[in-house]
Amino acid sequence: MPDTKVPVMTDSIDTAIRDYLHGAREQEARFLAELVKVPSDNPPGDCDAHAKRTTELLRELGFEVEVHPVPAELAKAHGMISASNLIVRRRFGDGPVIALNAHGDVVAPGEGWTHDPYGAEVVDGWMVGRGAAVSKSDIATYAFALKALEQAGRLTRGTVELHITYDEESGGEIGPKLILEQGLSKPDFAIAAAFSYAVVTAHNGCLHLEVELRGKSAHAALPSTGIDALEAATPILAALYQHRKGYAATVSKVTGIGSPQLTVGLIEGGINTNVVPDRVAFRLDRRLIPEENGAAVEAELRGVIEDAARAFPKATVTVRRILLAEPLSPLPGTDRLAEAIRRRAAPVLGEEIPVKGVPLYTDARHYAAAGVPIALYGAGPRTIEDANAHRANERLKLDDLYKATEIVALAVRDLLAEG
Repeated sequence: MPDTKVPVMTDSIDTAIRDYLHGAREQEARFLAELVKVPSDNPPGDCDAHAKRTTELLRELGFEVEVHPVPAELAKAHGMISASNLIVRRRFGDGPVIALNAHGDVVAPGEGWTHDPYGAEVVDGWMVGRGAAVSKSDIATYAFALKALEQAGRLTRGTVELHITYDEESGGEIGPKLILEQGLSKPDFAIAAAFSYAVVTAHNGCLHLEVELRGKSAHAALPSTGIDALEAATPILAALYQHRKGYAATVSKVTGIGSPQLTVGLIEGGINTNVVPDRVAFRLDRRLIPEENGAAVEAELRGVIEDAARAFPKATVTVRRILLAEPLSPLPGTDRLAEAIRRRAAPVLGEEIPVKGVPLYTDARHYAAAGVPIALYGAGPRTIEDANAHRANERLKLDDLYKATEIVALAVRDLLAEG
């Protein structure tokens, strides 16, 4: 096994980093509040106003910000109205380039809130608001970590970049992936948004398929004169649910991942109550564990659908891929990155934190696909449930924000020094 230890510095630079961050806590909380107050729901994905406000806030911190607008037609092709990619670069000297990626787009608030989702209200030490935990907090974490490294002085190695993107909720294709494909950044390591009490180095992939069945409408008084698309969908749905039962026998070797999952989450069709439905469509979500391959899983599901469709040959069946996000698996170098974070987290949090996988999928996979070792680490509580992530009253404990910022700054400092 190669030595994965990264030397931990304990000198005046460490002290300067901690002193700056301690004195900047109120400023960091205000910075995050300003991010929460500007809506950036995706969908609909009209995020340029938030990108503009984020740019203003970063420039107020003294950073030079590159704004790379996504062409309108490209944004539209990915289900968005507007998006921009923001890059901040701080070169300290020769050495590794470390990218810190957080996304500014969020899911819509939905119902059930007892606080203004854009109010950034602080209640008992928790900031409440959409995006407070996922992932506007990490924009603040990474920005203030970089500022602390600047303020500490005497750093002479490497470059730190902030990558702030706006399409994580729609796949990351015009955010991180575009930054890397266009050659705007060529990092040696990357850290992406996550929570404070674990380092994530693997996660699920995701396949979305749309299954459409077309028949022929008819009056409900004479249903035999039509072709019932809903009736045709029934054996396919039954086959998919039966197929799903077999997933429990397969468990990922990665801690925290579990088994593959399948959910039919959306269904639509029909004309009226008294009309035989001529069209029914449903969408399924298939979560891939790191040991799986997306193309193979898709082929298997298409086979299940094709076999079941033979029970009702009069209807036409079309299967369309909506999304394929491959799983994230560790690369050579990921262990060094994770160890640097873990070693710095233990004394700050007062406990050892694990390295694990999560049964979600993120746009971090685009860095791994480009050969960049990446770990997910940022501000937040122990679980998405504690954060109310993607639910009403999303929240972030401000103490976790401050601790995560210190950990990221110190870990990046070690990685730069180690080279």
